[in-house]
Amino acid sequence: MASSDRSCSLAELAELVAGEVRGNPERLVHGLAPVETAGQRELSFVTNPRYRKRALESAAGALLVGPELADLERDLLVSEEPYWALTLLIDRLYPAPERPTGLHPTAVVDESAVVDPSASIGPYATVGAGTRIEAGAVLHSHVTVGRDCRIGADTVLFPQVVLYDETEVGSGCSLHSGVILGCDGFGYATRDGEHYKLRHVGRVVIEDGVEIGSNSVVDRALFEETRIGAGTKIDNLVQIGHNARVGRSCLLVSQTGISGSTSLGDGVVMGGQTGAAGHLTIGDGVQVGAKSAVLQDVEAGASVAGIPAIEMSAWRKQQAIARRLGEFRSRLLRLERRLGPEQGDEDE
Repeated sequence: MASSDRSCSLAELAELVAGEVRGNPERLVHGLAPVETAGQRELSFVTNPRYRKRALESAAGALLVGPELADLERDLLVSEEPYWALTLLIDRLYPAPERPTGLHPTAVVDESAVVDPSASIGPYATVGAGTRIEAGAVLHSHVTVGRDCRIGADTVLFPQVVLYDETEVGSGCSLHSGVILGCDGFGYATRDGEHYKLRHVGRVVIEDGVEIGSNSVVDRALFEETRIGAGTKIDNLVQIGHNARVGRSCLLVSQTGISGSTSLGDGVVMGGQTGAAGHLTIGDGVQVGAKSAVLQDVEAGASVAGIPAIEMSAWRKQQAIARRLGEFRSRLLRLERRLGPEQGDEDE
């Protein structure tokens, strides 16, 4: 990670994160780096006791650790919640640049749109009729926002984001490059072998504090709305179908696909390359293992995996058995040779 232009002592950083210094509180930290590449001017982080040896061998000037590693004979910044502490340290050592304000001369904003004076509309961005851009929002270059949209306060749309008409995005959201919200869902009526488009006349609503990764898509509803709950974080290359509802504080990892009209409760975690069929209900707190396909409703609090997804412990047993199928086959063949062929086998 590039060096920051601000340095702090371990004591200052400990105060920031409500942590404790073990070692030299006056040691200056100029930046953060992984444990393998950090140097004497940098603070690194080790949160898993399995990496104790790696931590001791690191050239880092100091280490951010949890209580499990507080006995290391190094300069340490000890935090009860080291990952949370890391978010604060990044903001302190790598302050974000100030957001610009105002309209770039090349931006095209319909005269009926309402743009707060503290918002920023970047080069070649377009804003449609009746749209409202609230305080502190930032639209980077080449963003396209359609008619009658709303973009909440302090929300950031990175280059090439597209919002179709009537899309609503709450406050404090981040939409990364290539995100598309509000395109038609994949819905057709088939008659005499021909597919006829169902024009989708609903909308997309993104609640506050949502982050959506690059090249992810949320389809508009056929009727009513597709909704993403507050605080949900969506990785790159995720597809969310029409009329889907994603609860609050969910995590959807890359290449996840949620089919139309499926509902996710609060706190659901979908691992990478997972999928959910349409018209399902996935309850609060469900965890879906990577590369799994959810083909039926899942009760709240369950952990599932596999294709089709089943309870996690049952899936693990299946995998253990599958790894031994070659051994089982060899044993069966030896047993058959010892016992001789059965009459049924001779008939075959």
